[in-house]
Amino acid sequence: MIEHVHKHITTELQQNTKTDIIFILAAIILNLIALAVNSGFTEKSRTENTYLIVMFLFVVLIVLINTVAIFGLLKGKQTRSMLINGLVQMYKDEGVDKYYDSTLLGNYNTRYNLFILVVVFTGIISILVPFIIR
Repeated sequence: MIEHVHKHITTELQQNTKTDIIFILAAIILNLIALAVNSGFTEKSRTENTYLIVMFLFVVLIVLINTVAIFGLLKGKQTRSMLINGLVQMYKDEGVDKYYDSTLLGNYNTRYNLFILVVVFTGIISILVPFIIR
């Protein structure tokens, strides 16, 4: 039964990783697309308010998508922590915990924080650059 639980936890960890990748890529790609579109609108937004409104709509979209991605990553971080804590406890119960360095959990948390910073910084850049160019 332990083997089935172990397999289930590792499968959940793999699914968690895939979901995190989707959140990260979606946010970064959207940020870059919004940066390109809004940068293209800067010239016309000086004379036509319609383009300025569209630029602000992209800003709203950037904020919403980045917020969702950040909450998703925070939830992924929490889920990974719970799953790994379960694995560590299972390893302790089985007497094989010396083969898994539980300080890896801190490394995972740092990595999640870095992913969140990448999303935040690309979002900020995608908002600021077009308005600075304008």
